[in-house]
Amino acid sequence: MNLQGKTALVTGSTSGIGLGIALKLAEAGANLMLNGFGDVEAAVAAVASHGGRVRHHPADMREPEEIEALIRASEAEFGAIDILVNNAGIQHVAPVESFPVERWDAIIAINLSSAFHTSRLALPGMRARNWGRIINIASVHGLAASPGKSAYVAAKHGLIGLTKSLALETATTGITCNAICPGWVLTPLVQQQIDDRAAAAGGLDQARHDLLAEKQPSLQFVTPEQLGELALFLCSGAAEQVRGTAWNMDGGWLAQ
Repeated sequence: MNLQGKTALVTGSTSGIGLGIALKLAEAGANLMLNGFGDVEAAVAAVASHGGRVRHHPADMREPEEIEALIRASEAEFGAIDILVNNAGIQHVAPVESFPVERWDAIIAINLSSAFHTSRLALPGMRARNWGRIINIASVHGLAASPGKSAYVAAKHGLIGLTKSLALETATTGITCNAICPGWVLTPLVQQQIDDRAAAAGGLDQARHDLLAEKQPSLQFVTPEQLGELALFLCSGAAEQVRGTAWNMDGGWLAQ
């Protein structure tokens, strides 16, 4: 896979899934615009080690004005956005009746609305070049629900719906839009759930096993590297007619 001369914007890419995808795209030769918080310097250095150009923009993905600034900065720096990976996401677990309203609003804004804003702003350039790849990082929770995760499940279901609509709107062009639906990946979000379980009862190893055993028959976490390889495939010519899919990589979760 050769992405020399292409530019990818990956939101929420300073750690976890987003960083794993950014690294794979950089290995293939793409320039990268990273976004997110945390250890920015380490993320930039890791991506830059693959030889491409890399920049970081700290846009808050709750804010449409900051998202627009991110898109414009990417275009100004690299000339185009060829690959858009909407990965930014947050989580909160609580029953609906006690779910904090401000957490609901933030989850919908970051996990769903931000993908609408980045896509609407990046699409004109993709249409002008008649080539583009939009990859939305959804979740198995975009295809199935779990209790206590109403906002996350609603946002991820909505993200898959957005993916399908975008795929239809671009069906006669060189632009594709697809969603990747990971099962359990050992990201900071999931580690927090493991830590909470371990604090409630048992040690970390038992908490990790129990989390996987409830949903993921392989009893293994999906890795960011594996998700990066799938994203890379979706950028390839072989995936030109893969349009509007919700591609689960979940260790058998949805096969049950």
